[in-house]
Amino acid sequence: MEDPTEEVQKHLHEQAHEGHDPSLMRIALSSALIAVFAAIASLLSEHQVNEALVTQLRASDQWAYYQAKGIKHNLLETQVEVLTALGKTPGKDLDTMKAGVEKYKKDQDEIAKDATREQDDSARALHAHETLSYSVTVLQVAIGLSAVAALTRRRWLWFASMAIAAVGLGLLGWGAWVAFL
Repeated sequence: MEDPTEEVQKHLHEQAHEGHDPSLMRIALSSALIAVFAAIASLLSEHQVNEALVTQLRASDQWAYYQAKGIKHNLLETQVEVLTALGKTPGKDLDTMKAGVEKYKKDQDEIAKDATREQDDSARALHAHETLSYSVTVLQVAIGLSAVAALTRRRWLWFASMAIAAVGLGLLGWGAWVAFL
C-alpha cells in the first residue's frame, strides 16, 4: 500500500534540518513516529483481509462437503426406504445401510459446526481489517495536520494532530486486539 504522506514527511524533515527550530524537530519526529504506526496498521489490515478471505474459502469448502454428505445421506436413506417398501427383511445389508444413514447425519452435524466456526473467524478478521483501515486513515490525517502545523508554525495544529493520532493509535490497538483474540 502506497503512503500518500511520504512527500509531506520528506518536506518536514528538510524544514526541520534547515531551520534548526526545536519545535519543527518535534513535529518532524512525532509525524515520523505516527507514520511508523500507520505502516504497522496498514500491514495488519492487509493481513486481516487476507485472513478473512482464506477462512471464508475454507467455510465454503466445508459447506460444499456438507452438501456432498447430505446427498449421500439422502441416497442411502432412499435406498433403505425402497428396500423396506419392497418387503426386504431386516438383515445385515439393511442394518449396514441404516447405520450409514446415521453416520452421514452425524458427519453433517460436525461439518456444519466447522463451517460455522470458519465463517465466524472470517467475520472477526474482516471486522479487525475494517478497524485497522480506519486507524491507517486517521493516522494519515494526523500526519497531514502535522505538516500543516510545521508549515504554518501553528502549535495548536500540532496538538490537534497529536489528539487525532491518539485516536488512530486507539483504533490500532482495538483492531490488533480483535485480530489476535
